[in-house]
Amino acid sequence: MLRASDPFKLLDEVVSQAGGCAVIDGGLATQLEHHGADINDPLWSALCLITMPHLIKKVHSEYLDAGAKVITTASYQATLQGFQSKGIPVEEGEALLQQSVQLACEVRDDHWERCQSASGPGLQCQQALVAASIGSYGAYLADGSEYSGNYGPDMTLQMLKDFHRRRIQVLAEAGPDLLAFETTPNKLEAQAYVELLEEENIGIPSWLSFNSKDGINVASGDSFVECVSLADSCSKIVAVGINCTPPRFIHGLILLARKVTTKPIVIYPNSGESWDAENKQWVPSTGVSDTDFVSYVLEWEEAGASLIGGCCRTTPSTVRAISKALYEKN
Repeated sequence: MLRASDPFKLLDEVVSQAGGCAVIDGGLATQLEHHGADINDPLWSALCLITMPHLIKKVHSEYLDAGAKVITTASYQATLQGFQSKGIPVEEGEALLQQSVQLACEVRDDHWERCQSASGPGLQCQQALVAASIGSYGAYLADGSEYSGNYGPDMTLQMLKDFHRRRIQVLAEAGPDLLAFETTPNKLEAQAYVELLEEENIGIPSWLSFNSKDGINVASGDSFVECVSLADSCSKIVAVGINCTPPRFIHGLILLARKVTTKPIVIYPNSGESWDAENKQWVPSTGVSDTDFVSYVLEWEEAGASLIGGCCRTTPSTVRAISKALYEKN
């Protein structure tokens, strides 16, 4: 597949070649744990960058085999500040951020070469994109505040920009196709991202996704529509959406987003379970099966979603079922 010469058109190209709705990957940490990784740590899945990088590559490969056209790096909870708290110097922390992108790109490139070989003469395989994951300040705190957006009364826009700036620079320079700002719980942090993208003149596109607990507002209680409007105002953000949110809220949130943006909408809900921050575990009582999850997919596409995948507690089986549903329709 020939790549678009303009990096800001890559995501549109992938969506178009997928028939109008492309598949993204699912829960990285969920699958790492499935393979035996112990990530009960403030670094969460990013701990495997230090301890088990081969396992990260295995999970990326599983999602590509399941049909994902975008894979996200193991950097969601990887921050320079988090690495420093474990005694890792800044330079080594930056190398680990770069490694998260390199691992994903290596797997993507190997997968594409295998796909090309299997396609035969005259046929071309679609090359997946690598999105460098950037979790919120609350994810770094590892206290569940990415699900509340409550960073305390003393938090300022400048503090958030100072926290994220170098991490964004390092990840953008490591060679991903785009940045993925994920599980953004409040408008203040979204504003920090928008300003940093402009101030640092980041040369690759981004998507910005929010999480919601009620289907109307983001986690902090800030208006979802206002947050989407803010993302829409930034030319460096090429898609906007929702992640780590129960499936039952997604349809309504897509419709709300469509009122204020024409950019592609990316959605990757969790399984419907809720996070117990005190006990650091998912509460399974409200979860949905892969079959239930996928029953929403065509409804989400019809409502206006352009990229669909899964977040926490979803697996390659979920992504495979999403791929199958969209393939059969398109």
